Amino acid sequence: MTITINEHSSIKICADITLYADPFKIKDDAHDADVVLFTHEHYDHFSPDDIEKVSHAGTIFVMPRSMENHTFGLTKFLSAGESCDVLGVGVLAVPAYNVGKKFHPKERGWLGYVLTVEGKRIYVAGDTDKTPDAENVSCDIALLPAGGTYTMTAKEAASLANIIKPAVAIPTHYGSIVGKATDFEEFKNALSGVKIFDAMGKSVTL
Repeated sequence: MTITINEHSSIKICADITLYADPFKIKDDAHDADVVLFTHEHYDHFSPDDIEKVSHAGTIFVMPRSMENHTFGLTKFLSAGESCDVLGVGVLAVPAYNVGKKFHPKERGWLGYVLTVEGKRIYVAGDTDKTPDAENVSCDIALLPAGGTYTMTAKEAASLANIIKPAVAIPTHYGSIVGKATDFEEFKNALSGVKIFDAMGKSVTL
């Protein structure tokens, strides 16, 4: 399995099938997505131009039920706590929201996902803070926003990783629209017993 962060929170997972989460600033018209997941409808997570670049006629889309006004071909809508199977990948929807800031209110029903791919549970956190819901996630690989402002800071994301204890943590949502390149080192230095990979702009094999 390989995981790539194209930029920001644009994630690509290549295994038996190819999944994207929040495709954004995609450079090539690959049209290779078997599944595309959206965490919420902000422009840097739900980009029609980038959806066009990665999708094809058979692509399956998964998104929050609160986004039912957006439909692309075969679409599965989920609320927090609901799950489904998509081409053999288990998809569990978990809440993603802010605490003490206004950008991602819990009542909007926006999501992160725990994906079961090749027997590994991959937490794609979406735009979230360190919340009680996030602290209850069980996963092997955690992709956590670490750029601050709209989500957790690097230290807060590391604190969450230290609580949920994935085998591997990968920071996202920094160094582009928000956050700075040094957020990776800050995240890394605050981790305890969790392996870290830098997938920003590159692929890592797990």
